[in-house]
Amino acid sequence: MSEDAVLEADTTSAQLVEAIVADAPRFTEIRRRIHAHPETGFDVVNTAGLVAGLLREWGYDVHTGIGGTGVVGQLRAGSGTRSIGIRADMDALPIHEQTQLPYASKIAGKMHACGHDGHTAILLAAAKYLAETRAFDGTLNLIFQPDEENLCGARRMIEDGLFERFPCDAVYALHNGPGIPVGQVVVKTGGVTAASDVATVTLKGVGGHGAMPDKARDPIVAAGSLIMALQTIVSRNLPASEVGVVSIGGIHAGATHNVIPDTVQLLLNMRSTNPEIRERIERRVQEIVTLQAQCFGVEATIEYKRLVPVVVNAEEPTAIARDVLTEIVGSPNVLTDSKAVMGSEDFAWMSEAVPGCYVMIGNGVGEWGGCMVHNPKYDFNDRIISLGASYWVKLVEKYLN
Repeated sequence: MSEDAVLEADTTSAQLVEAIVADAPRFTEIRRRIHAHPETGFDVVNTAGLVAGLLREWGYDVHTGIGGTGVVGQLRAGSGTRSIGIRADMDALPIHEQTQLPYASKIAGKMHACGHDGHTAILLAAAKYLAETRAFDGTLNLIFQPDEENLCGARRMIEDGLFERFPCDAVYALHNGPGIPVGQVVVKTGGVTAASDVATVTLKGVGGHGAMPDKARDPIVAAGSLIMALQTIVSRNLPASEVGVVSIGGIHAGATHNVIPDTVQLLLNMRSTNPEIRERIERRVQEIVTLQAQCFGVEATIEYKRLVPVVVNAEEPTAIARDVLTEIVGSPNVLTDSKAVMGSEDFAWMSEAVPGCYVMIGNGVGEWGGCMVHNPKYDFNDRIISLGASYWVKLVEKYLN
């Protein structure tokens, strides 16, 4: 089935919430308004203010300033004791947009290049409908989170008492997926993203004249050897059936052609989907850096930091999500055997604290799939707002009934 055919089936299907489909232009406009005024990190004051204002207008009990700029909208219906949390991320990226769209970023150097504007619009569209109908029995917690891109926002909100103040029996999130056709979704049990760790490696030698390297201890040559040696961790230290990534994202050294510098700094990023493999990668980074430095007569220091664990989809919440999505798009369009993506998500902290489920909704192929997230020419596909919002509505109604 072509993407257009899938899209047409989705937007006319009785399995979508008709009132949400009818209201889609309003939330497309809201999404594009957020897109044109991106905010990064924890500095999402205007976006959070927009969200809080709409939630209040619709009758939610609104709490702001959670974890800095996080927002929670709470709505109770009936006498049920079950509760559900749904998270949307609000922050943009420090990227200069190159789309030339009429609603392109008006702020130089900032852009919604990951679709968080769309995720926010999807949850707002669902929020409005759920407030109007209240066809559930229990407590609904809508969580709008800052600073997902730096992998800090979820943890900050949790440390600020998120789940103590707003207890949830399960917590859910979604992300758009370029390259996945509109109308298809990915939902699977177990690990769905990668853990992310970083290391700053400093090699300290003895600088000198470029014409007399024998009078120096060159940290640049040591760094060159180290870069290649680190690549053997994945190729020679991990089982072929396991997944891992070791990348060097930055090299800082020297200022001119004929001077050997005293120090070189390397910026490393490590990804893994298995806790044992995560431990092995860290151990090998430490060993290789230390021994390579010794080989070249330089000193090495390593600042190793674990950023975020794997997002793990718990069995029961995922089974419910799978049933709801099957009802909406049909079993052939619910993909359950996809491999974990190597990107990381700080929703991992939420799904570690509370049983959770994180799904991927197709953002489209062709022009929509050829440009991945974190690209200056990326754009969120407004055609999936109705699908995402219908998923949230049907999920809440099923989980809280």
